[in-house]
Amino acid sequence: MQSEKVDVLVIGSGPAGSVAASIVHQAGLKVKVVEKEKFPRFVIGESLLPRTMAALDEAKLLDAVKAKGFQEKFGAKFIRGKEICDFNFSDQFTKGWNWTYQVPREDFDLTLSNAVQQMGVDVAFETTVTGIEFKGTDSITTITDKSGNESKIEARFIIDSSGYGRVIPKLFKLDRPSGLPMRKTLFAHIADPNRNEYDEPNRILVIVHEPETWIWVIPFSNGFTSVGFVGFPSFFDKVNGLSPEEALRKLIKSEPTIAKRFADAKFKFDPRILEGWSVTTDKFFGDGFVLTGNVTEFLDPVFSSGVTLAVSSSQLAANLAVRQLKGEAVSWKADYQEVMMKGVDTFRTYVNAWYDGSLQEVFFTKQQNSEFKNQICSVLAGYVWDQQNPFVKKHDRALKALVEVLRMT
Repeated sequence: MQSEKVDVLVIGSGPAGSVAASIVHQAGLKVKVVEKEKFPRFVIGESLLPRTMAALDEAKLLDAVKAKGFQEKFGAKFIRGKEICDFNFSDQFTKGWNWTYQVPREDFDLTLSNAVQQMGVDVAFETTVTGIEFKGTDSITTITDKSGNESKIEARFIIDSSGYGRVIPKLFKLDRPSGLPMRKTLFAHIADPNRNEYDEPNRILVIVHEPETWIWVIPFSNGFTSVGFVGFPSFFDKVNGLSPEEALRKLIKSEPTIAKRFADAKFKFDPRILEGWSVTTDKFFGDGFVLTGNVTEFLDPVFSSGVTLAVSSSQLAANLAVRQLKGEAVSWKADYQEVMMKGVDTFRTYVNAWYDGSLQEVFFTKQQNSEFKNQICSVLAGYVWDQQNPFVKKHDRALKALVEVLRMT
């Protein structure tokens, strides 16, 4: 059986895998990427956050992204009926990138993977990991290609960036349910030729449709806009029996904010359904491996945190792996898991507050405090590790205190 040796095996060629592979490659180590799917392939997570740009920049992937002409994104606009809360990332509290992109993920992910391959990294598509045997921190991974040929990869370390594939958690039974309730989304890419009439091309719209149901509207530079309804599965009972297109058209017509904009518009593909996406794991690392991105925990799409957590975790993990392989002592618990959980827990606070309605009270109050708004804007920009920001450092307490003050005034 054919076998090869590498310093680092990266599982998954999505944004997390590409960032990790590039950073390891730049450090002079031999890296190989295995990806189960054939690219381009469809996936959601289309509205990036500014914090993502720092990871792409360090991984030397930003020039390739800029060259694609993706839609620039400068903020996020929240709408509830006639109430509006508009966040401009240029007002954020935290210093750093204050803009990013909105991207069709099949194009974005392929762009990153192509750039990594052009650096000289070997990426094997349509290749499935079927087994992993650890010998201390070294490992032997069995892979099978699309023709059914089996081979081995000997690696000194594995970075699992397999996203929803969750390779190591599934192989070693590390998965556990998330504490977040199950939600569902129905979405499609829709032709949007008159978007400029609505002054919305350069930021995501998040529309409160019902107290626990919201809509994303994400314009792309290709003339299409991603539109999705997110709610509890029971919300979609009202469109049971309809085809996916009929169901989404009916829901769009029921929301005044977008009904006219997308009336009778062309769908790029038949609307799709996703549900039950929240999942977590018992541990983020072990002897010879680390989990990054959605392999660790995916929360909810409401604040577009998925890609940010994915690339930020792979950025950190790759640098730590390089240090370890070059002989430094690394505390994966303190330097990786605890760091990442600070960001995850911050986002979790805001996700929970969105769905219980308290964050909507903050967004739509008529008594806006610009300092607090700018600090919260930094959270929405993905800067969830900035301990100088009170709405990060004491995220749960600070947000609850603000809500209590607003309710007393």
